[in-house]
Amino acid sequence: MQKSSLALSQIFEPIRADLEKVDVEFGRHVQSQIELIPRIGQYIRTSGGKRIRPALLLMASRLSGYQGDRAILYAAVVEFIHTATLVHDDIIDDSDLRRGRLAVHSRWGNDITVLLGDYLYIKSMALALTHDELEIIRQLCDVTLRMIEGELYQLTKNGDADITEDQHFDIMRRKTAYLFGGCAQIGGMLNRVSSEHEQALREYGFNLGMAFQLVDDLLDFTGDAEAVGKPIGSDLREGKVTLPLIHLLRHETDGAGSRIVREVIASRAVTKETWHELLHLLKEHKSIDYAQRKAEDFAETAKKPLYAFSSSAERDALLALPDYVLSRDR
Repeated sequence: MQKSSLALSQIFEPIRADLEKVDVEFGRHVQSQIELIPRIGQYIRTSGGKRIRPALLLMASRLSGYQGDRAILYAAVVEFIHTATLVHDDIIDDSDLRRGRLAVHSRWGNDITVLLGDYLYIKSMALALTHDELEIIRQLCDVTLRMIEGELYQLTKNGDADITEDQHFDIMRRKTAYLFGGCAQIGGMLNRVSSEHEQALREYGFNLGMAFQLVDDLLDFTGDAEAVGKPIGSDLREGKVTLPLIHLLRHETDGAGSRIVREVIASRAVTKETWHELLHLLKEHKSIDYAQRKAEDFAETAKKPLYAFSSSAERDALLALPDYVLSRDR
């Protein structure tokens, strides 16, 4: 994979203090008389997430010339929405681990976790409503609905070895890219930038999100289990057929890959020997290279709209973020 010259901490250095405020805001708003809510909230806050979505909103607002405090509040709203999605996704996928630790449902049970996810969704909208910004609230509702639609659509395709590339990309757009695009767009909306600049930010975030999700798909085949924080091969064992596998199944001629994929989906398990055989097939058919090129294409496409903005430290940081996304190992 392509290596970035900048670490995430360097890219986010201009907004480090604001990101810390977002973290405090998140913690403040999971306080409740129901003691379990702040306890789980603290567990989630210390789980080591990258905070890319709130950081994207903060950096886009800086690029747009906004200097007020509402960016911190809306960045916290985005983190609530994203976190709600994660805790629900882990139940749906039956994932025991999240970022190398027990997933919330593994520790507290499905019933509590479903309600916690609902709480986080409602809390996000309650927070957003503390400011009279109807267009931003509409945008937040829209991306949240698209994410839920994406999860529902993915469930209809779960275990489908015949899923097409177009169908897979539609899931990625809904589950990931629209939220990234919304974060960047809201950053511009806070300073009421022109519609052209707002569109440029949305396109940047959308394409960054597509690259981010494609790299996520690739890490299931190329990543280190300890670094990624979940067992390698988790996606396929959960029934998710991602782009490298879609490419392999479309281009192989002997059906060896199809046999392995269908067996793993049916059994929800894979041996080391079978996994190594599948990796060999992916490399032989250049399927990993294909998915990597797609990620690189989206990353490069993400950068282009930023040139609608004048040169600045914020623009440089946003231009560096797609390269980081391509180089990440977790």
